Amino acid sequence: MKLPGHDAIARQAGEHLVTHRVKLPRKVVERPIRQVVKRLVMALVVLVATALVVYADREGYRDSSDGPVDLLDAFYYATVTLSTTGYGDITPVSDSARLTNILVITPLRVLFLIILVGTTLEVLTERTREEWRLNRWRSTLRDHTVVVGFGTKGRSAIQTVCVTGLKKEQVVVVDPSSKAIDAATAEGYAGVIGDATRSDVLRRAEVHKARQIIVAPQRDDTSVLVTLTARQLNRTAKIVAAVREEENAPLLKQSGADAVITSSGAAGRLLGLSVLSPAAGMVMEDLIQQGSGLDLVERPVVRAEVGKTPRETDDLVVSVVRGHRVLGYDDPSVGTLQLTDRLITIVRATPETRITPGIRPLPPG
Repeated sequence: MKLPGHDAIARQAGEHLVTHRVKLPRKVVERPIRQVVKRLVMALVVLVATALVVYADREGYRDSSDGPVDLLDAFYYATVTLSTTGYGDITPVSDSARLTNILVITPLRVLFLIILVGTTLEVLTERTREEWRLNRWRSTLRDHTVVVGFGTKGRSAIQTVCVTGLKKEQVVVVDPSSKAIDAATAEGYAGVIGDATRSDVLRRAEVHKARQIIVAPQRDDTSVLVTLTARQLNRTAKIVAAVREEENAPLLKQSGADAVITSSGAAGRLLGLSVLSPAAGMVMEDLIQQGSGLDLVERPVVRAEVGKTPRETDDLVVSVVRGHRVLGYDDPSVGTLQLTDRLITIVRATPETRITPGIRPLPPG
């Protein structure tokens, strides 16, 4: 068993103590800081324009402290006027200055207030809208797929499942890296930033309502802890986990995983097969690339196939799922097909090819 000790696990947990939050996919919009800067520049432009208008007509203004109005006084007057403070120490005394205040300064003051108040209202509206979207998302999310880890394995798993008909809105990605979650939301998936070994993080991903859970972190010890936590929160979901070392697979199955994929072992076997027969290697690679070429599909037995043998069906049957057993097409115990059986077949991928939802998880062993 090649798992780090408790110190390593604690150190890893310490590294992932990140404030977890949910991020929903959104349309491409300007970043908040850019919006604030843009509005700030607009406000400064209005301020400068007002000050220049006052300075151009400075002969029509009087300063109660020293009389004439200079450039600094013009900016001071523009500031207190636009902010509606109005101390009254600088006032327009000529008819032209008063007319300029009516026709120019007052509209600029209104524009200045619209910019500032608009920024505040937009921020509050955006927060309210985001909170509403999050609450609605949580209330409507059911039978979704949770993917822990958005690395190469997790990303490939999502792409494969989505090719078979799963909507992106039904996928939630959990990863401790904010960059990984940003990448996930950019592709249309919901994301939760945080350490998936913690139950509160998985609850934010609504794991207790999920149908499928894909565990694909970078470390085997993380896979074990995530699987244990996920199984504790959801007793019925199908959990598929990935490990690097094959000797850790039994521990993952004991932790509650329905299926365990050894990434290094699978890659090694595919390499060996390609050495022995490059053509066979190409066929296997085609089979594991869902949505193109040949696909492995699990489907129910139709009434027209009941009573036939696997060889007598129109599709190329590889295995028969009967109850909790997976039987080979040539297994004598299969006999003839029953209506409750499910078939694992090889079919030519088409836009209509879909893996039938609701596949029941098979128990280990």
